[in-house]
Amino acid sequence: MIPKAELHCHLEGSVSPALARELGQRNGVTFPDGMFDGRGNFVWRDFLSFLDAYDRVCLAVMTPADFGDVIYSYLASIARQGAVYAEIFCSPERAKVRGLSYAAWLEGLVGGIDRARRDFGIEGRIIAICIRHFGPDRALEMARTVVAEPHPHVVGFGMGGDEAKFTPADFAPAYRLIHEAGLGCTVHAGEVCGPESVWAAIEALPVTRIGHGVRSMKDPRLVEELARRGTVLEVCPGSNIALGLYPDRAAHPLHRLIEAGVKVTLNSDDPPFFHTTLGDEYDLAGLGEAALRRLTRTSIEASFADEATKLRLLKEIET
Repeated sequence: MIPKAELHCHLEGSVSPALARELGQRNGVTFPDGMFDGRGNFVWRDFLSFLDAYDRVCLAVMTPADFGDVIYSYLASIARQGAVYAEIFCSPERAKVRGLSYAAWLEGLVGGIDRARRDFGIEGRIIAICIRHFGPDRALEMARTVVAEPHPHVVGFGMGGDEAKFTPADFAPAYRLIHEAGLGCTVHAGEVCGPESVWAAIEALPVTRIGHGVRSMKDPRLVEELARRGTVLEVCPGSNIALGLYPDRAAHPLHRLIEAGVKVTLNSDDPPFFHTTLGDEYDLAGLGEAALRRLTRTSIEASFADEATKLRLLKEIET
C-alpha cells in the first residue's frame, strides 16, 4: 500500500453518516428527512444544500468528547488507507457557538489525536481556521487565542469560508501574529474565485500553502510564480468535481499543475459529503506509484509538523 499524508480535510466535513447519526442520538439532534439516501450516504443537490447538510452535522458535535471522537474516527479511517500523517482544519468558532472554551475544545481534539496515534500509529495535527465571512476582527481575536494558549498539536493557521468576502490583506494582522509565533500559514484561495484570489493571498499573507488553488491554472504567470516560490497547493480533485468546478478528473488541472513544476498534494476536503476518501484520491489520480510517493513526500515536507517528526515520517515512508 502506498503511504499517504493529508493536509486539507475539515474536521466536521470528515464526519461519516454513521457517526453523524450516532452523535445525533447522543445529543438529541434530529436530521431532516432526505438528508441520507437509502444506502445511508449524505444527500445534497447544490452548494447551498451541501452547506445546509454540513451545518446540520456541525450542530450534532457538541462536547469535547464529541470533537475527540470525530478526529479519532477520521484518523483511524485514513490510517487504514495507508496514511501516516494528517493535518485537520478545526474551527474554534464551531466550538464557541456550542459554549465551549478554546481550552476545552482543544483538550477533546488532543485526546482523539493521541488515541489514534496509540491505536494506529498515525500522527495527527491541528490547523486552527478562522471563517472568512465572519470578518478580520474575529480572525484576529482567534489568532490571539491560539498564540496565547499554545499546544504542540496546533501547528498552523488557516482560513475557510466565503472566498468572495473581504480581501486577504484584511486578515494580514491575524496572519502576521500567527507567523511571528512560529506557526505555519495556509489559506483557501483559487477554489471558487479565480487566479486573482491566489495572487491576493500570496502577496498579502505569509502563506507557504494554498488550499485548493486550482484556478491558478487560468493564469500562466501565476503558475510560474507558484513554482518559483515553491508554494504548495492542497489539491482536492474529488471535492472540485463534486461541487461542479470541473466535469471529471480528466478535465481537472492536477496533472497540468504537476507538469508546470508546481508542488501539489492530494487531499479529500470533506470526504463523506463528496463520496470520496483519501485512498480514492490516490487511486483515481491517474499517476504511477513513484509519482504518488512523491506527492506523499511533498505533503510531509510541506506540513507544519516539527522537523523531528518530519524526518521520522520521511524515513518511515521510504522503508
